[in-house]
Amino acid sequence: MRVVSIGGGPAGLYTAILLKKADAAHDVLVVERNRVDDTFGFGVVFSEATQENLQQADPETFDAMARRSARWDDIEIHYRGELLRSTGHGFSGLSRRAMIEVLARRASDLGVRIEIGTEVTDPSSYLGADLVLAADGANSLVRERFATTFQPTVDWRSNRFVWLGTTRPFPAFTFYFKADRHGLWRVHAYQYERGQSTFIVEAREETWRAACLDRATEHETIAFCEDLFAEELAGHRLQQNRSVWRSFGTVRNERWHHDNVVLVGDSAHTAHFSVGSGTKLAMEDAIVLVRALGSQPDLPSALAAYETERRPVVESLQRAAQVSLEYFENTERYMELAPEQFAFNLLTRSLRITHDNLKIRDPQFVADVDRWFAGEAAAQAQVAVPPDPVPPPLFTPFRLRNLVLENRSVVSPMCQYSAEDGTPDDWHLVHLGTRALGGAALVFTEMTDVTPDGRISYGCTGMYKPEHVTAWRRIVDFVHAHSRAKIGLQLGHAGRKAATKKMWEGDNQPLETGAWPILAASPIPYFPHSQVPKEMDRADMVAVRDAFARATGMAEQAGFDALELHFAHGYLLAGFISPLTNQRRDGFGGSLDNRMRFPLEVFDAVRAAWPAAKPISVRISAVDWTPGGMESQDAVDVARLFQQHGCDILDVSAGQTVPEQRPVYGRLFQTPFADRIRHEAGLPVMTVGNISSYTDVNTILAAGRADLCVLARAHLWDPYWTRHAARALNWPVEWPDQYESLDAYKPRFT
Repeated sequence: MRVVSIGGGPAGLYTAILLKKADAAHDVLVVERNRVDDTFGFGVVFSEATQENLQQADPETFDAMARRSARWDDIEIHYRGELLRSTGHGFSGLSRRAMIEVLARRASDLGVRIEIGTEVTDPSSYLGADLVLAADGANSLVRERFATTFQPTVDWRSNRFVWLGTTRPFPAFTFYFKADRHGLWRVHAYQYERGQSTFIVEAREETWRAACLDRATEHETIAFCEDLFAEELAGHRLQQNRSVWRSFGTVRNERWHHDNVVLVGDSAHTAHFSVGSGTKLAMEDAIVLVRALGSQPDLPSALAAYETERRPVVESLQRAAQVSLEYFENTERYMELAPEQFAFNLLTRSLRITHDNLKIRDPQFVADVDRWFAGEAAAQAQVAVPPDPVPPPLFTPFRLRNLVLENRSVVSPMCQYSAEDGTPDDWHLVHLGTRALGGAALVFTEMTDVTPDGRISYGCTGMYKPEHVTAWRRIVDFVHAHSRAKIGLQLGHAGRKAATKKMWEGDNQPLETGAWPILAASPIPYFPHSQVPKEMDRADMVAVRDAFARATGMAEQAGFDALELHFAHGYLLAGFISPLTNQRRDGFGGSLDNRMRFPLEVFDAVRAAWPAAKPISVRISAVDWTPGGMESQDAVDVARLFQQHGCDILDVSAGQTVPEQRPVYGRLFQTPFADRIRHEAGLPVMTVGNISSYTDVNTILAAGRADLCVLARAHLWDPYWTRHAARALNWPVEWPDQYESLDAYKPRFT
C-alpha cells in the first residue's frame, strides 16, 4: 500500500510507524513543513491509561519516549493561600520536541520516508496514493479541500490562554488560582523533562483585556506574567515559543473519511488541554486506524470501521473536555468554596474522575473531603456531627425548613398513566410504597393535576376531588408507617400538552377521540397536528391559580411532607416562562419579568396555602435546547425570582418545551445547569438527568454541584437502589423488621 501523510506531527508519524511495523512492504511518505525546532508548545502529558495503550501498540517507541519523560503521581492545587495535594494519578510528561524526534527517528528506522520543509498548498498531487492521511492539524488544508464532505465546525471559546515554558521544575501537575485588580488568572503547570516545565496562563477575556494583553507583544506578555507570578516562579524565568494569546477551538467533523482520504488527530477533532492532549487522541487514532486497515477486506471498509470505533470514544472525551473547559471558563463561580470542596470540584470537573475512582487513587484525600462534607451537612441539618465512621455524602442529612431528609437520594416524579379520573389506586401505592421502602429519603408522586382539563392523559392523577385526598392519604400513611422516607406531591397543569395519549400509546400525541379543550399561554399547538390551545385570559389565570391553591390545601389534608410545582417540560406554567411558547403581547408576555408574572402569582398562592414549616420546590427547564429559547443564564434569573418569593429548592431539569429540541445527552448532562444556579443564584438545587450510580451522587454532592440527586430510571430499575448503594458503600441502614433476615445476607451490590 502506498500511503502519504500530509503532516508530520504525532498523528502522521505514529500512523506511519504502526503501518510499517504491521507490514514493512507499505510505502509510507510523511510530508511536514516545519522543522523539529519549529514545534509549537513545550510539553505534552499522558495519563497512565494512555501510556499503557501506547506501550501495547509499539513497545519500542514507548520505551524511547519513556526514557525522555518526567513522571509524577500528584496534583497540587494552590487556592486561597492553601496547598491541597492529591496523589495516585500517574502522569507522564514529555517535551513535544523530544517526542517528535523520537517518532521521526523510529519512523526513519522502519523505512518511512520523511520530507521536511515541504509546504503543501494543494493536496491534489498526493491523491494518487492508496491512502492519504490528513494529519495537518486543527487548521487542516486537506480537510478544507473536502469540507463539503467532512463538514467541519469549530466551536471557539471565550477564555484566552498563552502557552509558556519555564525552568522551574514542578514536582506535580500544578494549578494556581490568583486574582489581581484585573480579575482571576489560572495556571496549568507541569514538568515535561528535567529542568523544563510547561506554564499555561488562562483568563476570561474581560480579564485579559482589562490587563491590556490584547495589545501586548510577546515580550510584554512574558514580562506581565513574570511579574504576576513572581512568587510562584520562585526566581525562574518564563520562556517564549510563539507565545501568543489564543482562544481554544473545539474541532468536530460530520465525517472523517472521503474516498482514500482520512482525518486523523487535530484535523478530525480537538479536546481542551485541561483534560488531555491532542497528542493522546492523535496516537490513539493511529492505533485504531492501522488495526482497521489490517482487519478489513478493503479500504472503504477499513476507514468506515476506524470511524465507527473511534468516533464514540472521541466524542465522549470531547464531552468531558467541554465540561472541563467550562469549569475553567467559570472558575470565578467557585472561588468562595471551602478549600476541600474546591479541590474535589476541580479534580472531578470533567466527570471522568469520580468520588469512587478518586478514593482508589487517594483514599486519604477523599476521607478528608467526606469528613468535611459530613460536618457541613450536620450543621445545615441542625443534627449532631456524626461519629466515625464518616458517612459518604449520599448518606448525609439535608434540611428544608422543618423537613429533615436522612440522605440525599430522591425518587423522581414519574407519570404512571394508571389512574381513574385522577384517583390513584393500588398501582400507585405499590409503586411509591416500594420505593419508600427502598431507602430513598424523599419520594415524589407523579405530576398530579389540579384540574381535570389539566391532565396529560385520561390516566393521570389529580388533586381536585375529595376522593383524591382519601386515596392519596392511604399512600402517604403507608410511607410514613412503614419507612423512614418523606413523601412529596408534585402539582401541575399540562397546558398545551394536555388531552394526549398515554406514553406507551404515543408520547405527546393528541387524543383521536374524547379530547377536552386545552389552555396555554399562547395558541401554539405542540405538534402541527396537535390541538390548538386557547390563549388564557385573565379569568382563566385566576381559575388556574385558585385550583393550585385549592390542591395545595388538599395536599395538606392528605399529609404530604413537601410540595413541588411542575413549571418545566412545556407544561402550562413552563409555557409562560419560555419565549418559544409565550408570544403574548400583554403584561404576561415579552420580557422575562413579564413572562414570570403568572408563574410567580401561582407560586405565591400555593406558598400562602401551604404550612410555613413545610418546603416547596419548583421544577424548571433550565434550557430549551432550541435557538431563541431559555438559556442557562435565564435559568439563573428565574431561580433568583423564585428564591425571592420563598422557594426552598429548585429541581433543575431541561428541555421538553418544543418537539424540535436538540438536547446534548450524556452522563449527568443536566447537572451543569443545577451547578450554575446553585452557585450564582445561591439557591439549593436538585439535579436530574442520567444519574445512575452511587458514585455519581457522591461526586455531585461532594463537589457542591447540587444538594439532592433525583433519580428516575435508576429507581424504576431498582426500587431498592438506595439500600443497595448503602451496602456497596459499606454504610449501615435500617431495614424493615419484616426483612430482618437480610442481616445474614451480604452480597456486594454494584
